[in-house]
Amino acid sequence: MKIFDAHLHIIDQRFPLIPNQGYLPDYFSCADYLKSIDQLKVAGGVIVSGSFQGFDQSYLIDAIKTLGENFVGVTQLPPDTSDEDIIKLNESGVRALRFNINRGGLEIINEMEYFAKRVHELVNWHTELYIDSKQLPEITATVEKLPAVSIDHLGLSKAGLKNVLSLAAQGVRVKATGFGRLDFDPAKAIRSIYAVNPDALMFGTDLPSTRAERPFQLSDVDMIMNTLEETQAEKVLYKNTLEWYIK
Repeated sequence: MKIFDAHLHIIDQRFPLIPNQGYLPDYFSCADYLKSIDQLKVAGGVIVSGSFQGFDQSYLIDAIKTLGENFVGVTQLPPDTSDEDIIKLNESGVRALRFNINRGGLEIINEMEYFAKRVHELVNWHTELYIDSKQLPEITATVEKLPAVSIDHLGLSKAGLKNVLSLAAQGVRVKATGFGRLDFDPAKAIRSIYAVNPDALMFGTDLPSTRAERPFQLSDVDMIMNTLEETQAEKVLYKNTLEWYIK
């Protein structure tokens, strides 16, 4: 079955990295990524900027060009970024703005609503949240005002899964990624989220799984296919992500 990889990282030694809480990841080039997925039928993907990449766009533009057609970018930007620079990034294949609340703290929320709405009006980007779902009630009022939102890694936390389900029922997308980061059974969560919104879930490898207790395994794809019916799995593995980022 075809896969549109909703979440991957490229960590290229040619471009700057910034320690986050003292952490720097190992390098993971475009060639490393392609080698890691050579047993999968990956038809495209989403390169996501991590905390350790700060506001650097050079690596991201290079990775989009290198991986080619149907690969797009998700970036982090300071809120005073000019319209001109945002438009240039859009022309380079960037399609979303990421807020790393899990690493950066809730103070980011003070800037999020205005900035997220601004880039959506300008270039139709959606907003991506890396957040522990236990914290979602503190920002739900803001999230509900945004035109297009996704949440990373099934929200990370069992304690906040009900919050993810509530937002998914309202149209928020949820990345079925980073299973080695979770404190709950992803299969059960995937069934529950699919039941409230069949369009919500988007599978990704999360390669190279930086800081995860367990990195991505090919069995993660098998789990999706064993958890859902074939047509449902096709939506989660391919169609939902393709429609969110490309169409």
